[in-house]
Amino acid sequence: MHLNSFLTCHSEMKFICVALLIITGITKSDEYEVIGPSAPVMTVSGEDVILPCSIKPNISAVNMRVEWFRFDLKGSIVHRYEDHKDINTDQLQSYRGRTQVFKKELQKGNTSLKLSRVQISDEGLYNCFVRYKSWYDDVTVNVTVEAVGRPPVITVDGFDASGGLRLQCESKGWNPEPDLVWLNSEGVNLTSESTDTHRDDTDGFSVKHMITVYNTDTKYHCRVRMNHHMMEAEIITSSKMFHSWRSSVILISFAVVLSVILIFVFVCKKREQQREDQTIQSEKQRIQREDQRIQREDQRILREDQRIHKEDQRIVNEREPLQRTVANVTSLLRKHAVNVTLDADSAHPRLIVSPDGKQVRYEDKQHETGKNEDTGQNKFDEEFCVVGNEGFSSVCFYLEVQVKGVNALRVGVTRESAQRKGAISLNPQNGYWTVGLRDGKFYADENLLGLSLSVKPERIGVFVDYEKSRVSFYDVKSMCHIYSFTDQSFTEKLYLVFSFGNESYNGSGSLIICSDLS
Repeated sequence: MHLNSFLTCHSEMKFICVALLIITGITKSDEYEVIGPSAPVMTVSGEDVILPCSIKPNISAVNMRVEWFRFDLKGSIVHRYEDHKDINTDQLQSYRGRTQVFKKELQKGNTSLKLSRVQISDEGLYNCFVRYKSWYDDVTVNVTVEAVGRPPVITVDGFDASGGLRLQCESKGWNPEPDLVWLNSEGVNLTSESTDTHRDDTDGFSVKHMITVYNTDTKYHCRVRMNHHMMEAEIITSSKMFHSWRSSVILISFAVVLSVILIFVFVCKKREQQREDQTIQSEKQRIQREDQRIQREDQRILREDQRIHKEDQRIVNEREPLQRTVANVTSLLRKHAVNVTLDADSAHPRLIVSPDGKQVRYEDKQHETGKNEDTGQNKFDEEFCVVGNEGFSSVCFYLEVQVKGVNALRVGVTRESAQRKGAISLNPQNGYWTVGLRDGKFYADENLLGLSLSVKPERIGVFVDYEKSRVSFYDVKSMCHIYSFTDQSFTEKLYLVFSFGNESYNGSGSLIICSDLS
């Protein structure tokens, strides 16, 4: 899958791929576990907070890898400790200089994180991931941040048509969202005519309520409350305010009448002038309108260019951490890479295996077999299949297959005693765990369980966890998960298997076992 196509996949695909690594990638031990708090960690904006995380039973984590990242920010790195030092080259910019693990406490299995000068944007889900060789575990810590906002501000927003005085109260910088209410001098709640609430990741919640009042010499209160915090402002409406409004109405009415008269006189003169030179004036107006239209179009194009530039920059900024994530997933899987060759004696007569046993291709003719050639149970006679020479059991193993240019295929593993003669359904019941391509669509086993892939993979990774009875398939270029067979029953050695289908196949191309996995 090309990287740009991968970026346009589901918006959480990057996070899903990391989660799949945790689920399917490494054998997990039950001897130790990583534990954290059962309830959310609550803190106040501007203070320091410790995110608890530790290993039980207590063992030293000095030689382990400890990684903190944000679930709700698509797996972005908050802090990383590895090889006895902090490695924060991939750290989110907003956490620079504000995180640390306790080096002395690591000897006791304490992998907690200290976060200094807490901000509202720090609120969210954090994952504490600990790994040592083949063992790993993780725990999620929910952090909530409380911020007390600024005192409310009351402003007079003029009068409505009926002479009512519009009062507006606004307060900013709260988290979580506060309650804002208006009260009269007797403490009775007043119904707000309009409300406006919005949240900024940096400044928190801003609330704004408006009411209209008609009483003079009366006190009104605006009260903002959040948990045990409360702030209040008040205003007293005076008769001078309403008197000013009545004076303003008279002045405005006079101004409107005078304006109408002046406009009428101006229009009359303008019409006389237009009749004298109508042709020239019309042409000038047409040219002016065209110039204005061109200017607006130029401004629109400039804004669109700026938007496209910002979008391109955003994609470039997201691409670098995404490339590093794909590289990490690929590196972990390739630690289990094995060297496999194809067993030419097992191949259907229409399949040609290369001398080094790394490639197989289909030819639209059946090769003659010698009289002494083994035609027993080892060779496929109807299905265009071939299996590997090497079998594996009781281990994790991984390999990659290049499938570019092949329009029908099956790739996977099979058990040692699986049937090879006659027409075979390549499904788990018959000892075949494969994914395939047919009619331009990917599917798993013979039930044709359709797989939604926007781009056909050119290189497929096959990962087998024998002890967990799991077979997983990946698009290597994007390290995007394709499909997994889980809760299977493995009692024999497993072998690589390739298939071009059966006699209905009429295509070209080769299936190649990749050797560049170091």
